[in-house]
Amino acid sequence: MPARGIPVWVLYLITVAIWGSSWYGIKVQLGVVAPTVSLTYRFALAAAILWLFCTVTRRTLRFPARSHVWMALQALCLFCGNYILFYYAGFHVVSGLLALCFSTIPLMNVFNAAFFVGEPVDRNVILPSLISLAGLVLVFLPEFMEKGLGSSPVIGFALSMIATYLASLGNVLSVKLKNVSVPVVQANTWGMTYGALFCAVVALVQGASFNYDPRTEYSVSLVLLAVFASVIGFGTYLTLVQRIGAGRAAFSSVLFPLVALSISTVVEDHHWTPLAVAGVVLVLSGNLILLLRRRAPAAAPQLQKGPAQ
Repeated sequence: MPARGIPVWVLYLITVAIWGSSWYGIKVQLGVVAPTVSLTYRFALAAAILWLFCTVTRRTLRFPARSHVWMALQALCLFCGNYILFYYAGFHVVSGLLALCFSTIPLMNVFNAAFFVGEPVDRNVILPSLISLAGLVLVFLPEFMEKGLGSSPVIGFALSMIATYLASLGNVLSVKLKNVSVPVVQANTWGMTYGALFCAVVALVQGASFNYDPRTEYSVSLVLLAVFASVIGFGTYLTLVQRIGAGRAAFSSVLFPLVALSISTVVEDHHWTPLAVAGVVLVLSGNLILLLRRRAPAAAPQLQKGPAQ
């Protein structure tokens, strides 16, 4: 949602704080309710809020059938498959590592933009890409070596990277939505609506029970994820994009993993090896170098979206 009149530094702080802490909210959701069912609840609530917002602000939600096809495809990647895989990855690794894997999305955006949109790949992105990928290997290497390639950390890493790639595809599809004149707020409204429906279908196929976790922590995390991460987080981030450009706004993808990793260290009692710490530094450095070097053309801002956590 728009946040007119709020200083840029406040918007930035809100974005980093919300998306940095939302990863632990995902961990709280796991347990009693199937991930696909929790996601159905989350996106249904977020969609209801956005529908109310669009109605109050008199934003049209009527679009041609062709536009709905693109919105549905984006939802399948960005508000369904991406999240389902991250929720299941949360069973295998701490939330901070999920955020760290997701921080590679600017790198994936660059290559997906080249493949799907035809944007040329700047040679300057190759080195930071290799640095970030090497850092991820270092972060997970100790557990890979100790527990083997079929271990839980490997599964969590693989699911997280596939989930990040799906989110990147969703970002690429946002360019198509821009080209067919679907505003971001309305695209997110329909996207989260479709996302809730897709997650519900997957839950039904799985035979999952549409039960509810009575714990206060579950209800609080559900509301916070729907209201703050999915609605307000997107609103503040997209306002940043409009004010300072997507390149500068995307620096949040470097900062929010630090928040998530700090929470994992304190709340989830995650212990760090020197090799893993070096890996984190490399991942964040690679992203930082990429964002500092990147000088995007006009169409690229839509590919630099942050996460919809």
